[in-house]
Amino acid sequence: MADRRDEKLHIARIEQELTPGLGRRAFLGHLGQAAAATAAASLVSRDAFAGAPPKNLAASPPAGFAPFAAPGKVVKVTKKDCLQANQLYPKPDAAREMLTKALTELTGKPDLVTAVQQFVHKDDIVCVKVNGIAKQNMGTNKELVLPFLEALIAAGVPAANITVLEQYGEFLAGTRINAGNVPAGIKVVTHGNGNATMDYRLIPGTGTSTKFTRYLTEATCAINFALIKDHSICGYTGQLKNMTHGCSINPHDFHVHHASPQIAQMYAQDVIKSRVRLNIADGFKVMADGGPLWKRPEMVKPHEAVYASTDAVAMDTIGWEVVEKLRAELKLKTLTEAGREPAYIRAASDLGLGVSDRTKITLTEVAI
Repeated sequence: MADRRDEKLHIARIEQELTPGLGRRAFLGHLGQAAAATAAASLVSRDAFAGAPPKNLAASPPAGFAPFAAPGKVVKVTKKDCLQANQLYPKPDAAREMLTKALTELTGKPDLVTAVQQFVHKDDIVCVKVNGIAKQNMGTNKELVLPFLEALIAAGVPAANITVLEQYGEFLAGTRINAGNVPAGIKVVTHGNGNATMDYRLIPGTGTSTKFTRYLTEATCAINFALIKDHSICGYTGQLKNMTHGCSINPHDFHVHHASPQIAQMYAQDVIKSRVRLNIADGFKVMADGGPLWKRPEMVKPHEAVYASTDAVAMDTIGWEVVEKLRAELKLKTLTEAGREPAYIRAASDLGLGVSDRTKITLTEVAI
């Protein structure tokens, strides 16, 4: 019940931020005074910890294992007619084929399992972060994630050491991933903007503190399955934001100033940057405007692509480029002209988290 209430609170906050003229009275009236009081109480307790020195929460790969890394490299795999008749979900065989090609092209390895072994060791504890905030209309597709989970197990990772994570139950439902369709033993969980055991940490440059959920802090490795979408607050939402706002307990507090540089500063925390080893972008569809919720379906178009990179900044740079191209085709202003350029992407590059200079990004495109 509390998880459902918090989910409604989170969605309503986004609605408030996206809707001009929706005042605080309407916001509180929609949610109820109890939910507002809960949010206020958490803010007080959070501020009490703002001055505590942060503990080192960096994760290390298993001894002797060096995960594959290719800064500035992005692989794009396309396949025509890869969507099902409903134009919402990919065909299972096509999604598996595209994932395999993306990862074998990125790593130079001959098959999916061997490619996955370049990122994950059998002794890792793996958190697989998915994204379903736009619900079933545009979530990280199970057809893309399930073959990766199967490959993890084939690579030697015990199912009990794999967790699929999303923020809320309805978001998870948007991915159509559940305990009944993942390989036996894999945990499928939601954190409900909570379930965090670390101390509150002040995020530099933001004046705001947060915690990251224990499903991330207890993992040694994170695999980041995101989407390619417009975001009406920060301009673009992809790999970086899926980890920062999707794994913290108070993401709404990091939306001011178009979430820049908050997203960059949050991703720079050892909790995230030491764990994310692979970024996979579900590009079967692209949302050009009205995101991150499902508000303007006419602005969502088929893209029929899967992207892979170890560099979240480079992947978001390419994703931003894809969104801008579709916005141009739809006669929309650029994100910069619309007043919400995703400046956090360059800020993340400035923090050494990846490559945002387009001239230094290698985009390999493969059609199958």
